[in-house]
Amino acid sequence: MKTLLLMRHAKSDWKAKYDHDHERPLNARGEESARLMGRILSRAGEVPESVVTSSAVRAKSTVELAVDSGEWTCPIRATDNLYNTRIETVLDEVLTEPDTTTRLMIVGHEPTWSTLLSELVGGGRHPFATGAVVRIDLPTETWAGLHVGSGELRWLITPRLAAAVLAS
Repeated sequence: MKTLLLMRHAKSDWKAKYDHDHERPLNARGEESARLMGRILSRAGEVPESVVTSSAVRAKSTVELAVDSGEWTCPIRATDNLYNTRIETVLDEVLTEPDTTTRLMIVGHEPTWSTLLSELVGGGRHPFATGAVVRIDLPTETWAGLHVGSGELRWLITPRLAAAVLAS
């Protein structure tokens, strides 16, 4: 079985100065959410073995903060292919992952992530909050065996829920 973790970048700063949307940074709330999600995934034993992220500043920053805060040791690869993209391109990116990786995280953007989640689990409407992470279990031993509609949605956690859990 393979596990795919989808993470949407954390809250970005629309008021910051940037020349292109690709360069938009995280805001303070986004930075804290990214750190929080790194910690919660570590505490839950859900740390990825590998991360592939959009090359957009807000996505890369989300990953870097989560990795640092959660003390993950996995490799991280940034790619332009996960920015402003289509589901097919995301799936092609997943197929490049070695089969030795069991738990892969991909970090990107809406509306692609909601649509991808829906396609992988066979339908439904799945709003994807900023900073949220979803786990999808895939009944395959290889990434090439990934089939649309075959995934099982195991959980989806938002930074707000993670904060409430850690505060209790």
